Amino acid sequence: MTDIAMLPESWRGVLGEELQQPYFKELIEFVEEERTKGPVYPPREEVFAALDATPYERVKVLVLGQDPYHGEGQGHGLCFSVRPGVKVPPSLRNIYKEMHAELGTPIPDNGYLMPWAEQGVLLLNAVLTVRGGEANSHKGKGWEKFTDAVIRAVADRPDPAVFVLWGNYAQKKLPLIDQERHVVVKGAHPSPLSAKKFFGSRPFTQIDEAVAAQGHTPIDWTIPNLG
Repeated sequence: MTDIAMLPESWRGVLGEELQQPYFKELIEFVEEERTKGPVYPPREEVFAALDATPYERVKVLVLGQDPYHGEGQGHGLCFSVRPGVKVPPSLRNIYKEMHAELGTPIPDNGYLMPWAEQGVLLLNAVLTVRGGEANSHKGKGWEKFTDAVIRAVADRPDPAVFVLWGNYAQKKLPLIDQERHVVVKGAHPSPLSAKKFFGSRPFTQIDEAVAAQGHTPIDWTIPNLG
């Protein structure tokens, strides 16, 4: 299971060595054992979906989430995103509200963020799996070490990127990023608990300005309606 073929091709050169580390082998064994006991999200084939959707050399923006949604059919490997047909979760609803207030983009009828990922927005959770119905149940098992390596790999590229760190948990990753070369957009987390501070923080304007200054094609934040 720790074969390099698990990783999307564009990430193998920069992350392949992680898969050979003892911690990673133990992590995969733990996740596989968890799957024998009950539901684990996302499904096995979508654990690396964020890396799949956004190739290494195409990352313009890295948005860091915490761990996958733990409800059935919700998480599909991209942070904050849910599959088509699944109710938009509260944090994402708040992201849409801020986006609409800032940019005037219409609020979509779905929470499927694949259009962002395909434009170079890496939607990375710090922990890539979760036990069904139990938030943070796979925290501290090794995923953080692996996703730190993902953050470092993007930070080490010659091509600059924008790192979006919402909330205290995400901001603990600041030491991994050279802020001389990259732009970091920090702010409150969009969850209902801290939404008052999130609203009005204008993250999308900051991201757009940084992406333009770095010489990258602008991101179209519009999510098409699926209804």
